[in-house]
Amino acid sequence: MSMTEAIGRMQGIQSMIAELTRPAAAETDAAALKSAAATSLATGTGSGDAASFTEALTAALGGAGLGGTNGTDMSSLANSLGLGSTTAIGALKGITAPAAAPTAGAATGNDVVAMAKKYIGVPYVWGGTNPATGMDCSGFTQRVFKDLGIEIPRVVSDQMRQGTPVASLAEAKPGDLLVSFGGNHISIYLGNGKAIDSPVPGKTIQIRDAWEQQSNLTSIRRIIPAGTAS
Repeated sequence: MSMTEAIGRMQGIQSMIAELTRPAAAETDAAALKSAAATSLATGTGSGDAASFTEALTAALGGAGLGGTNGTDMSSLANSLGLGSTTAIGALKGITAPAAAPTAGAATGNDVVAMAKKYIGVPYVWGGTNPATGMDCSGFTQRVFKDLGIEIPRVVSDQMRQGTPVASLAEAKPGDLLVSFGGNHISIYLGNGKAIDSPVPGKTIQIRDAWEQQSNLTSIRRIIPAGTAS
């Protein structure tokens, strides 16, 4: 049985447990609950949530829980439930949904900041757009927004025309683009006087003080709703 099937089928356990644990039920011992868990996994019957799977295994272990021993070997328990290995059992403990990047419509400036920080340490490479080999300043900003499902042009001269203008550095918010020196450089504002960029050959993507001043700022652009400084 694959993990996907196991996770899907474990949802049937809760209602079966409820039936087995009613006062009028005849089978209320650990063996009956273990049988119910195995049957539900095999047939995919019933309804419930992921927690019921843990409850069923806990009952089958005599209340010891997944981490307990109580005379029950985890490997044999996994085999008896058709999961085949303790790895599958371990993977089912504390199941959480995988993290996913926000959709383009839901992304905020804070999401831009979080995504940008993932690339700290990537080297500057002129013309680069691949984080595996290196990125230049606009290749970096393009990649960050692409990761959020937002397409912006490749070069600074085009990126500086995207979104909406921000009047001054004092009004900049996390996730805004800072364009400096006539369009020769672009960075992402992080808030609290900090920025992140891919600076020059020999350097890597880094967080730094926002050295941009109103005198050398060419443009500030807000691509998506503003974040808040943190």
